[in-house]
Amino acid sequence: MTERSNLCSLTATLPVGHRAVLARYREPDFGRSVRQLLGSIVPFCALWALMWLSLQYSYWLTLMLSVPTAGFLVRLFILQHDCGHGSFFKSKRLNDAVGFVLGVLVFTPYHCWCRQHALHHATSGDLDRRGFGDIATMTVKEYLQLTPLKKLGYRLYRNPVVMFGAAAVVYFVVLQRFTYELPRSWTRERASVHATNLALLVFLLSVGWLVGFRSFLLVHVPVTVLGSSLGVWMFYIQHNFAGTYWQRHDNWQFELAGMEGSSYYQLPKPLQWLTANIGFHHIHHLDSRIPNYRLQECFDRTPEFQQVHRITFWQSLSCVSLKLWDENEGRMVGFPTAASSGARRNGLALQRSSQRPMRQRRTDRC
Repeated sequence: MTERSNLCSLTATLPVGHRAVLARYREPDFGRSVRQLLGSIVPFCALWALMWLSLQYSYWLTLMLSVPTAGFLVRLFILQHDCGHGSFFKSKRLNDAVGFVLGVLVFTPYHCWCRQHALHHATSGDLDRRGFGDIATMTVKEYLQLTPLKKLGYRLYRNPVVMFGAAAVVYFVVLQRFTYELPRSWTRERASVHATNLALLVFLLSVGWLVGFRSFLLVHVPVTVLGSSLGVWMFYIQHNFAGTYWQRHDNWQFELAGMEGSSYYQLPKPLQWLTANIGFHHIHHLDSRIPNYRLQECFDRTPEFQQVHRITFWQSLSCVSLKLWDENEGRMVGFPTAASSGARRNGLALQRSSQRPMRQRRTDRC
C-alpha cells in the first residue's frame, strides 16, 4: 500500500540511533498478543452479559456497568489499531483477519481505517496537509478570516459537548457506513466499508434476536455512546495540547512531529492498561510497528523518550479550551486569545493607516 510504504520511508529518515533503538522493540510475541486479545474480548463479553442481566433489576445498575464495558470497547479498538499497523502479529493475514472482526465490534471498516490512519501518521503536524484522520484544527489567521456563520460552525465543532458527544457517535455509527468521501481508486477500502456494514448487520440482528431487540438497544446504546466519546477523547489529547507541533510543509519534520506533536499521556496504571499503552503516543508515532505491549519497555530503556512533555489526566482536562494554532506564538490557544490577537492586529493596521496621511502631509510641506 502506498501510504504504508510512505510511512516506512518516513521512519527511515529518523536518526540512525533512534532507528536502532526502535527496531529492538518491533518484534511481536504471538502468545502475548493472543493473551491480550482474549484478556480484552472475554471481559467485554462478560460485562455486556452482566449489563443484560442487570436489566431485570435496575437500569441505573446497567448504566454503571456501561462504563467499564465501554472501556474494554476502547481497548478492542486499540488492538484493532495495532492490527492495522501490522504490529500485533507477524502474519499480515492474521492481523487483517483479527482487525476486521474487531472492526465490526467497534463499528469501523478495517481496511478503510488502516489507509486513512496511515495518512494521518504520514502528515501529522503538517499545516499544509491537514484533513487525514485528524481533529480539524484551524490557525488563528484562518479563523479570523472566516465569515461569522463559518466561525459559529467551527466553534460548534470544537465544543466539547458536540465533539465528544454527538459528533463522536455520528462519526463511528453513521459516517463510517458510507463511501462518498472515499476516492474511487480506493477499491479495497470501499469494499471494506460494505463488508463491514454487512457483517455488522448480521451481528446486530443475531444478538438482537438472541437477547431481544429492546434489551439489546438498552445495553449497547450507552456502551457505544460512551465508547465513542472516550475514543475521540483519546485521539484528541494525543495531538491537541498547548506545546504541540505544527509546521508548514517546507519546515515539517517527521521526527519532531512524533516527539513534540504527539503526547506522552501519563495515565494511572489501570487506565494505562485499559488503553493498551496508547499514552506513549510519541513513541508510537516514531515507529508504529512496535506492539502496544512493548511501548512501556521502550520508554523505560530509552532516556531520550522520557525527556518529553508529560500530560497527566488532570492536566489534560484543560486542553479542552485549546481550539486554534497560533503560528506567531507556536502554540495552541483558545478563542478568547484569538479574539484579542485579532483586535491587536486590527489596532496595528489602523495605526499604520492613520500614520500614512501624516507622513504624506509632511512630505507635501517639504
